[in-house]
Amino acid sequence: MRLQREVDTTLLLLAVTLTCLGVVMVYSSSSIMAAERYSDGLYFLKRQGAYALIGFLLMIAAMYFDYRHWRKLTVPLLFASMILLSLLFVPGLGVKAGGAARWLRLPGLTLQPVELVKLGLVLYLAHSLTRKKDKIRTFKFGFAPYLLVVGALLALLLKQPDLGSAMIVAGVALSMLLVAGIRWRFVLPLVIAALPCLYFLVMNVEYRRRRIMAFLDPWDDPYDTGFQIIQSLVAFGSGGAFGQGLGVGQQKLFYLPEAHTDFIFSVVGEELGMVGVLVVSAMFLVLIHRGIRIALNAEDPFAKHLAFGLSLLLGLEAFVNIAVCMSLLPTKGLALPFISYGGTSLVASLLAVGILLNISSNAEARI
Repeated sequence: MRLQREVDTTLLLLAVTLTCLGVVMVYSSSSIMAAERYSDGLYFLKRQGAYALIGFLLMIAAMYFDYRHWRKLTVPLLFASMILLSLLFVPGLGVKAGGAARWLRLPGLTLQPVELVKLGLVLYLAHSLTRKKDKIRTFKFGFAPYLLVVGALLALLLKQPDLGSAMIVAGVALSMLLVAGIRWRFVLPLVIAALPCLYFLVMNVEYRRRRIMAFLDPWDDPYDTGFQIIQSLVAFGSGGAFGQGLGVGQQKLFYLPEAHTDFIFSVVGEELGMVGVLVVSAMFLVLIHRGIRIALNAEDPFAKHLAFGLSLLLGLEAFVNIAVCMSLLPTKGLALPFISYGGTSLVASLLAVGILLNISSNAEARI
């Protein structure tokens, strides 16, 4: 006998709660800076609120859009996202910040194509892995085509340059391939060959090398390369067990760079304390657990691959951001899903949750 599952309300509530918390923390961490820079303390709040509304609408739409229909859109979506990524290098369209061209300026809209690329890649891999079935264990049909596709994406990301997103894309793709059954004898030589390339990309680029040195000893250069991570640690230390109180934190007052984006978790630590850090971390863990559970319970192979890929993508981004803020990994410019300021990231994360919710309700269960 088969039963139609109910939508995963736990996953839905977690996504909504994290997003609402994110809107509050964006306002708390950015109001003073927004007033100074834009003469409007609500500047980032209004934009993040609008992004959240768009994201919720897309999440609801995806929740009622049968996940099977995404299979027809996988190749066009991946192709379109790669075109958007390529447009970053067109003068007048790509917006540079910190030496990297990661934002695309279109009429009335600025977006970060890499967030769409990540979703497009997960959808493409889920569709392709389902179609190839046992052929995934061969080199010609199961490994070489993915090597070309992922390699092209990585080349575009490294050209921006965006090593952090490139590593996220590579990690998600490799994990999906391994779970699908690709042979280790194909993967291991590639990983070994990639290590010296990664070393070259890090140590032969001045700002990346300095970030590694700052990660190893931030107090060696406390007023330059080590400044951001030191201020982040100060924020966590100042928060104590229960935090200084929402809106009361001091590090966001021009001490902690990128307080409303990459290092918003540090503001959570200062204002909500260790309790807030543990609660937010636990919410992410439960959210990823629900996503993996949806993947395990789905009988449709496409649903399994898609749910696993989306859950891994959200979990890996959250882990890296939290680890960077706590000085467990070198500094990288990656957003904390649902919480960091950024429209494309927030909308993409909520869309991913919407797809997971549809899989949870549409994938049939056998009893």
